[in-house]
Amino acid sequence: MKKNLFIFLALSYALFADALPQSINTTVSDITSTGEIQLSSSIPKGMSGIIIHNYGNGLSAITHTSISKGAGKASVANYTAILHENIPTVQTAVSIGDKVIFGDFYNNVLLIAPNQTAYQQIKKRFNRTWIHPDAYALDFMKEGETSLSTNSLRKFAKKNQIGLILIVTSNKLLVLDPISKQFIAETALVTNPNSALTPFYARFEQIDTSTFGFDEKNYTSYFKSVAGLK
Repeated sequence: MKKNLFIFLALSYALFADALPQSINTTVSDITSTGEIQLSSSIPKGMSGIIIHNYGNGLSAITHTSISKGAGKASVANYTAILHENIPTVQTAVSIGDKVIFGDFYNNVLLIAPNQTAYQQIKKRFNRTWIHPDAYALDFMKEGETSLSTNSLRKFAKKNQIGLILIVTSNKLLVLDPISKQFIAETALVTNPNSALTPFYARFEQIDTSTFGFDEKNYTSYFKSVAGLK
């Protein structure tokens, strides 16, 4: 694949000075008849998190996951991050006073960019734990994907405890919570939409895909792929 120069025209350090969403702690203040929870503080819409129940005597456990609906409300679902036949499923119901941590894995970030220049430009501005797109590229090929999708990103994020995915578009940097599959932040930037690797930046040229038995695919071009994310 041909590597083209990626042009950043508007990336100031002040704008990107670790402005990514942070984790937020709150508690369950009420439980509605529909199973939603009321939170003790308002959480931005689309943030995902975990609910922790305190059993006393120093014992606590994650019992559910939650996605903020904004205005202090959130949905609740069973916690399924750890699936093993020898580990029993937690049956504890959500209770008032349970701790809720939104963005519990927001320190772990995957950046989807059109090429290495863009990748390095953005990465150096945030103090986070970065999961290299090579890992996602291998998963992407194994699953036979040809275009980026929030379903694919969510599946990879759950397996690798990734809390945020940054995605460079032709005119924005989008911040995706892959569990809720909602974009929770964005900032403007100017790029060259004609300069991108397909399907996204990864060190493909250093990987012999035939070793893994991957067939050649007709991948969707980068900017078309990110524009169609859903």
